[in-house]
Amino acid sequence: MRVLGIETSCDETGVAIYDGDAGLLADAVYSQTAIHAEYGGVVPELASRDHVRKLLPLIRQVLTAAAVTADQIDGVAYTAGPGLIGALLVGAALGRSLAWAWGVPALGVHHMEGHLLAPMLEDPPPAFPFVALLVSGGHTQLVAVGGVGDYQILGASVDDAAGEAFDKTAKVLDLTYPGGPALARLAAAGDPGRYRFPRPMTDRPGLDFSFSGLKTFALNTWREAQATRPDRAQARADIARAFEEAVVETLLIKCRRALAQTGIPRLVLAGGVSANRRLRERMAAALGAPGRVLFYPRPALCTDNGAMIAFAGHQRLAAGQREPLAFAVHPRWALDTLPPLASTAGRADPPAR
Repeated sequence: MRVLGIETSCDETGVAIYDGDAGLLADAVYSQTAIHAEYGGVVPELASRDHVRKLLPLIRQVLTAAAVTADQIDGVAYTAGPGLIGALLVGAALGRSLAWAWGVPALGVHHMEGHLLAPMLEDPPPAFPFVALLVSGGHTQLVAVGGVGDYQILGASVDDAAGEAFDKTAKVLDLTYPGGPALARLAAAGDPGRYRFPRPMTDRPGLDFSFSGLKTFALNTWREAQATRPDRAQARADIARAFEEAVVETLLIKCRRALAQTGIPRLVLAGGVSANRRLRERMAAALGAPGRVLFYPRPALCTDNGAMIAFAGHQRLAAGQREPLAFAVHPRWALDTLPPLASTAGRADPPAR
């Protein structure tokens, strides 16, 4: 089965084609970073309008790159949530319309299920069951995954997600947009011994997260540094390093607990923040012990993209899941409300080629 995937949940327009036998045939992503940089954050109306402008040209581009014609597409998958409602509606309306015109089934995909399954596009893919750490701008969750749709939320952020905290702390430090990657780059020049930030909610049982207070701690430290340190540039880098270390170690501690609690030896990192170099290094060093295996997708598949939507959609469409002509999008959508696909439990899909 060959599926066209469309991703328009926020500020990236992503399109891809996934073939159940041949793997990922083509994918393309257009980032709206330049549009939103002027405002220091995503402007929903501008995001929606740019998806309208870019989506059809990207679909044509991907069809050409894959050497596939419209009559060779067997299904269409589009992001139905969570995300910005206007942006979601652009992808859903076009995806459903194309499916109707082509006479093929369509399916709305959960954005975070796309992220969670993105490592399945790599070789080798993780076998079920596994524990997934989903870390993005809007979500930080630990999930026990028994199969496609078989999700148990072990822990989640009670306030700011990790990516959101990165972006807000970057604003505190007057860094350029997008803030998270800018802060990570700056942290590389920081002195790891100058500041130590708290590791929130690690001194109590449980797997929930809280990063809002860490952002406030960074703000207060920066204000003090401005008043007491003449080396402002180095102070900024030191604070960025301390903040990044605190987030990474907090995530690491919670992942260790989750693996111990579930007895599952496989950990998957997914979502935009999973591309953070320091996070990957620390996770690999701490969890790469014999008997434990760490999986994560290539950086291009960590951020929002059409490949993950095409793959997740393929799993459900190939299992017979369908949607009527009427479609809906969901700005908020709980991951653990998705229907499970029993056929995927306890096995890994064939590696994508």
